[in-house]
Amino acid sequence: VQLVESGGGSVQAGGSLRLSCAASGLSISNWCMGWDRKPPGKEREGVASIGRDGSTRYADSVRGRVTISRDNAKNTLYLQIAPLKPEDTALYYCAPYPTSACKLADIAEMSRIVPVARGQGTQVTVSS
Repeated sequence: VQLVESGGGSVQAGGSLRLSCAASGLSISNWCMGWDRKPPGKEREGVASIGRDGSTRYADSVRGRVTISRDNAKNTLYLQIAPLKPEDTALYYCAPYPTSACKLADIAEMSRIVPVARGQGTQVTVSS
């Protein structure tokens, strides 16, 4: 399994980014897929998930500003963030998770579940 995240960058607050996660070795449509992030000096936290049935969940900290989606034909997962805030600064990762991760009441807790695989991440830096 290989996951390659991209799309990060340095942007000003209020801007937008679309992160991508190209997967190989598995079909993302068959998995609970999620994005989590590691802010500098803080604990990793779950951001968003999309289940096999297409249902989506978001952490309270990003709800209303983030959209998770997938393109099954391209086997690619996306995360659109707008407007960006300085507190969104983090290393963002995508991962396939056990089904239970997509049923969490608080998706931020997804970071406590061991994913099936993990990529190198993509850095998002938001300046005020």
